[in-house]
Amino acid sequence: MTGSNPTGADALDVRIYSDVVCPWCYIGKRRFEAALALPECPPVRVRWMPFQLDPGAPAQGEPVAEAYAKKFGGAARAQQIMAQVTEAAAGEGLEFHLDRAIRSNTFDAHRLLWWAGSVGANPETSTSTSTSTGSGSGSARLPGQQSALKESLLAAYFNEGLDVSDHRVLAARAAEVGLDTDQATEVLASGTGTDEVRSELADAMAHDVTAVPTFILDGRLAIPGAQDPATIARHLARIAASTTQ
Repeated sequence: MTGSNPTGADALDVRIYSDVVCPWCYIGKRRFEAALALPECPPVRVRWMPFQLDPGAPAQGEPVAEAYAKKFGGAARAQQIMAQVTEAAAGEGLEFHLDRAIRSNTFDAHRLLWWAGSVGANPETSTSTSTSTGSGSGSARLPGQQSALKESLLAAYFNEGLDVSDHRVLAARAAEVGLDTDQATEVLASGTGTDEVRSELADAMAHDVTAVPTFILDGRLAIPGAQDPATIARHLARIAASTTQ
């Protein structure tokens, strides 16, 4: 949670549909975090929701550059797209290395995120995060182990060229954010969370979430795309004000 209310009683619920291989989801996360640092923004509770941009990605990944070339009509167009999102990311303090990114199936990453959200430290009891703790002007990382894992998986894919479908990578990232390594490994091996993630993916489609990131504010307003911080803060403040009337 962000803001000054440590109990979370007045915090606004925000569900964020995104994928860990979506460049605009990482950019959108930074812009959302910057919005939360603005004085008009109310406290929020964040829950990360699954979405798969590439549900047909194979278990054995290939370089993203090759996958983009196939999808977008050739190597030149792929390089252009990667350069554009890399430049946009740099504007938010993010350093993308799509030249070494690996096309990955993200279903198991979403299972692990679901599990982190169910067992991790509760973000509702977090204190203010209005001070910047990382890259990006005026932004702060979201608290809570699910958000920490989300950040770690995005960095693994976009910055470090790791395969985020690899169970060893996923378990190591869980350990990095304070989750139990053995439990994470068991979750991944056992299929825990499969039904829940499938249900949440189906729910996204049922509610017309067809692109990511999509931010659902208090279950009432959907904001698609990586909007600028001022726009996000304005929407959050408006929804929060309407709940008190």
